[in-house]
Amino acid sequence: MTKFVYMFNEGKSDMKELLGGKGANLAEMTRIGLPVPFGFTISTAACNAYYEAEKKIPAEVQAQVLEALTTLEENTGKKLGDLKRPLLVSVRSGAVFSMPGMMDTILNLGMNDETVEGMAMLTGNPRFAYDSYRRFIQMFSDVVLDVDSFFFEQLLEETREEKGYSTDPELTAEDWKEVIAGYKRIVKKHTRKEFPQDPKEQLFLSINAVFDSWNNQRAIVYRRLNKIPGHLGTAVNIQSMVFGNMGNDSGTGVAFTRNPSTGEHLLYGEYLINAQGEDVVAGIRTPQPIQTLRNEMPEVYQEFADTCIRLEQHYKDMQDIEFTVERGKLFILQTRNGKRTAQAAIRVAVEMVKEGIIGKEEALLRVDPDQLNQLLHRRIDDQFERTQLAKGLPASPGAATGEVVFDADEAEALTKDGRKVILVRPETTPDDIHGIVAAQAVVTSRGGMTSHAAVVARGMGKACICGCESMKIDVKAKEFYVGETIVKEGEIITIDGATGEIMLGEIPMIEPELSKEFQELLGWADEVRELGVRTNADNPEDSLKAREFGAEGIGLCRTEHMFMDAARVPIVQEMILAETFDERRAALAKLLPMQQEDFEGIFEAMQGYPVTIRLLDPPLHEFMPDKEELLVETARLQLTDPGSPELRAKEQLLKKVRQLDEFNPMLGHRGCRLGMIHPEIYEMQAKAIFYAVAGLADKGIAVNPEIMIPLVGHVNELKEMRKLVEEAADVVKTETGKEFSYTIGTMIEIPRAAITADQIAEEADFFSFGTNDLTQTTFGYSRDDAEGKFLQAYIENKVLPENPFAVLDREGVGKLVETGVKLGRQTKPELKTGICGEHGGEKSSIEFCYQAGLDYVSCSPYRVPIARLAAAQATIRHKEHRENRPLQVQI
Repeated sequence: MTKFVYMFNEGKSDMKELLGGKGANLAEMTRIGLPVPFGFTISTAACNAYYEAEKKIPAEVQAQVLEALTTLEENTGKKLGDLKRPLLVSVRSGAVFSMPGMMDTILNLGMNDETVEGMAMLTGNPRFAYDSYRRFIQMFSDVVLDVDSFFFEQLLEETREEKGYSTDPELTAEDWKEVIAGYKRIVKKHTRKEFPQDPKEQLFLSINAVFDSWNNQRAIVYRRLNKIPGHLGTAVNIQSMVFGNMGNDSGTGVAFTRNPSTGEHLLYGEYLINAQGEDVVAGIRTPQPIQTLRNEMPEVYQEFADTCIRLEQHYKDMQDIEFTVERGKLFILQTRNGKRTAQAAIRVAVEMVKEGIIGKEEALLRVDPDQLNQLLHRRIDDQFERTQLAKGLPASPGAATGEVVFDADEAEALTKDGRKVILVRPETTPDDIHGIVAAQAVVTSRGGMTSHAAVVARGMGKACICGCESMKIDVKAKEFYVGETIVKEGEIITIDGATGEIMLGEIPMIEPELSKEFQELLGWADEVRELGVRTNADNPEDSLKAREFGAEGIGLCRTEHMFMDAARVPIVQEMILAETFDERRAALAKLLPMQQEDFEGIFEAMQGYPVTIRLLDPPLHEFMPDKEELLVETARLQLTDPGSPELRAKEQLLKKVRQLDEFNPMLGHRGCRLGMIHPEIYEMQAKAIFYAVAGLADKGIAVNPEIMIPLVGHVNELKEMRKLVEEAADVVKTETGKEFSYTIGTMIEIPRAAITADQIAEEADFFSFGTNDLTQTTFGYSRDDAEGKFLQAYIENKVLPENPFAVLDREGVGKLVETGVKLGRQTKPELKTGICGEHGGEKSSIEFCYQAGLDYVSCSPYRVPIARLAAAQATIRHKEHRENRPLQVQI
């Protein structure tokens, strides 16, 4: 018979796929002797069996749950539903991968009209017992019976106001009895049934609810965002309750063994005296910093601090710990590897190496390359005066500017319209996740550093401020006010997630800098990685920024970007409109020194590192005015100013634009095809490159130019273009009297080029795979049309696993790359190969490039650190394949 249920002492940490992350950790903590309240885990296999049985708990699962319940009752000396010694349990979800706030929790299960009296007698604390019962009714009704918490909160707030209380702990046992009666009326009104009194019925309804929550909308959104497979299912953890709301010698909290925002090696977290766990994360009461527990309960604090050290040493990672103190006794409810910002991930990894907890390679694997984006964005420029409007808790670092919105749906809608928004809420719930995804940042007036908003924002790398109590939010009126200042929806604010400050208006930002720990980690990455990292850069500024981030050269310099400068467009149009060869030559002569100056700046910035320059790629019509606009303007002049010189010029321009117009420009007269028909354009560019090389030789600056011919599909195209470039080089050598070296290669972006790479390699010194266009030509997708019309639906419906323009399609495009490398090196064993599409900065694609034997990847300047780390991780993960890895050449 399949085992579906495991007591905590039957499991261990490596059973995560079966017990879920939470269950495996509870089992492991029990195994190493920590004070964990006893319980059992219903496995992920049971969740899948539930869905296979059309959302019914199979009989064998039910039987095993009841058997485990009996074991729990024997272990605790309590019994579910017993009047004298009632057992109360928590019911928590536990997915394989941590999904904070995505799933549902129920506390105090087992309470009813009779057991509440037993709890009151057993504890001698009626107030505690009735407080626990009302919490259970509210939580169970929300999660299981689908009665919105709003109705319960509204009644509770009305009760407090009526009795003149400001906080929940002021309510007496008699007060809670009144609230409970009101809660029951709410349940009856919304469900047309009485609140269930049978504890076993409560238990199985709760298990159903947790299984159902695996496929609720917010869980699906979270899984899609974090690429978590939907077939894994969730486990359910049934755990005997301990109570943090039994008086001032009790409490509950959440803490990290290190600061999850900065990585500083200090306990970081919050707790509440006389409260249950949900109070800390729900944001209903603002909690106290964990350090103040040292004064409130010194012995408990010391035991907790020692436990944190023990857990970190055991798991060899920063831990996120939930704990409860019941009448002075510490219980550990949960530990897991703590989610952290990129800044913290780097600092923790580096410091753990220095503390001897982990090695360098493990440290490199600890940091997700995608997270590094958080460190490579702007922050507020301190030179500009900031007038603080309000200040809250700095829950997630970073800065953002945007329009204030108060609703998650509105945030999503406005973002789709291209507007930048900041989501402002009293507190966020898992139902707000789509708004958090859309917003630039999140601000809440309630909640602490471990609230839902804080945890989710940190995971996404978004700035977040929580617990800004001076901000009074009126969601219905769509405004908030601080003192006498009112801010309405649509007004601009700037927030600093690192300080918790909120400012009116927009404040200038500055570019990021790499921290000492970041540079150290990247230095370790460079020691390990075998894959070179270059950048895609078209000007000296980007080239210098890329060098600052550690680029080892330029893998793609797009020369067309140099033509699009406002001052140059008229000359480019003059070249295109030329009626004779001599006229075109004259226009090209004007462009040559401009291009030469560009190349000199780029070469100088790269200081001898290789620079791959792609000759003109886009069709000429891209440099011309828009045809539709030109038609309108011409028609207007025909009516208002017929016979004018301006009209004649417009008509001439329109005629040329029509001549250049193509049905499918991406597959039309572009790339080397342009060079074949208009060789004078490529000749000018080649000369500009070589004049720049010769000029810098006088300054003693080393230059390593690589001239790349784009869009080659047949070896004869490359043969012609190679000859043209070599002749241009000879002319410049003769004119300048300078000797210089260079290489000529091609961009492989047409499937035919990949499968005839053995022939093309005869004329090429290097291959650079242009995976943007190779993906378009392999799939037959126009990227703009695909992403705008059907690609997202394909991904959501699992027709495709990923957007192939973001993550390299290994099965199709990848096979062409592997074929191109293999065939090319059959002809030239030392053929240099690289990738210069956007995939060059994406971690999965970089791993593929390493496995395929490429020599380097090239990406945008701000993704260079990401590529350096991802390349190191690929090397570490595929150690066993190093000996069999295809030949590499030095770059």
